[in-house]
Amino acid sequence: MAFFTDLAQQYIDGEWRPGSGSWDIIDFNPYDGEKLASIPVATADEVDLAYRAAQRAQREWAETNPYARRTVFERALRIIEDREDEISEAIVTELGGTRLKAAFELHLAMEFLREAVNLALRPEGRILPSPVDGKENRLYRVPVGVVGVISPFNFPFLLSIKSVAPALALGNAVVLKPHQNTPICGGSLVAKVFEDAGLPAGLLNVVITDIAEIGDALIAHPVPKVISFTGSDKVGRHVATVCAANFKHAVLELGGNSALIVLEDADIDYAVDAAVFSRYVHQGQVCMAANRILVDRSVEKEFTEKFVAKVRTLKVGDPADPATHIGPLINSSQADAVSSLVDQTVEAGATALLHGATEGNLVSPSVLTGLPADSPVLSQEIFGPVALIIPFDGEDEAVRIANDSPYGLSGAVHTGDVERGVRLAKRVDTGMIHINDGTVYDEPIVPFGGEKRSGVGRLNGDAMLDAFTTQKWISVQHGRSRFPF
Repeated sequence: MAFFTDLAQQYIDGEWRPGSGSWDIIDFNPYDGEKLASIPVATADEVDLAYRAAQRAQREWAETNPYARRTVFERALRIIEDREDEISEAIVTELGGTRLKAAFELHLAMEFLREAVNLALRPEGRILPSPVDGKENRLYRVPVGVVGVISPFNFPFLLSIKSVAPALALGNAVVLKPHQNTPICGGSLVAKVFEDAGLPAGLLNVVITDIAEIGDALIAHPVPKVISFTGSDKVGRHVATVCAANFKHAVLELGGNSALIVLEDADIDYAVDAAVFSRYVHQGQVCMAANRILVDRSVEKEFTEKFVAKVRTLKVGDPADPATHIGPLINSSQADAVSSLVDQTVEAGATALLHGATEGNLVSPSVLTGLPADSPVLSQEIFGPVALIIPFDGEDEAVRIANDSPYGLSGAVHTGDVERGVRLAKRVDTGMIHINDGTVYDEPIVPFGGEKRSGVGRLNGDAMLDAFTTQKWISVQHGRSRFPF
């Protein structure tokens, strides 16, 4: 497809160029295996070129009037609106997103760009008192300088823009590395939007590469002061370790094992709808997905029957078909891993109310129950269409089960008593939790992030200021200080 081959390049210092590595990243359609593009990888030398270009361009950008900076994001927003159909088609094709998922991702990407327009004007200074006579303490909020962004494959366009746009709006420059499975939607497409929006050269650079080629060059490089990483907790731990060793700040948005809790007084039909969406949206490849569905034992039978019945209606197939609910997983490794996990869990004693088949990268939904208490699947992230239904007796047991996880990203509580739900939600160790709703939500002005292995730091709203700016103290002595010698 011309769309993909035209964008199958590195973008460094305002120039489109091939990588100089000795091998190519091959971009495939995960549904039909079609080769979309072949991209020579960027080397560590090109990572260095990208960071040096960003460093040079950032100084002038930081001095640019924020009212002028924000016009870039206004134009970028209009470009995405004008090209919505084209970008939606790219999301469907490159990552196997359904039409519904593509629309969801684009809507949120545009919301985050609207917030970036406002964010450019948000940094504020302060004047603080001093115990020293005649001293004026000025506290400035200034850009960190250069930010490295590493984005994942599941929502590549959104999650690249989510860090790139705020970092730029606040006066920084960025080097973006998209996931190798989504190099266009997560990388060069983002660069093209901002290039066409008039972003000065060097401020956004995209390197399409792999750790096998560059090692830790992207995160250990001396130029970036912040690394914003979205991905697995295993890789996140390594990113955090390298950042700490090099005195960098790491913003980590990692995996989840979210619990959706259904109390005995919940609207069961509504809870079923919320749970099915929260588990199976984008084939379950969502960090906020409801991995575990906890149901009060008194309504377990009713909930389970209705849940399984609804899951049976989900259509698995071509993501380009508007009627499709579940498209392919991102690659064969993911499909094989999810299939093996289901088989192993059933062999270990779980009951499969639905046991999904695998055909290529298409994995049909599974619903498992009767899991042994020590089942490994209960404490891990499942990046695929597999639901675990777990009964509980009373709120205390629900909280214990929900918290029995190394993760703490999202969650939900369904109940007929909102304040009861809030009280229970406060007891769950998670960064975000929703009453009488799904688990998959992200809003531009609400702090987003997790506890435990689900990440470090927050994004969105004022949290972007903490992530991508730093505070600088400048004091002014009016009159003369007295020194002891």
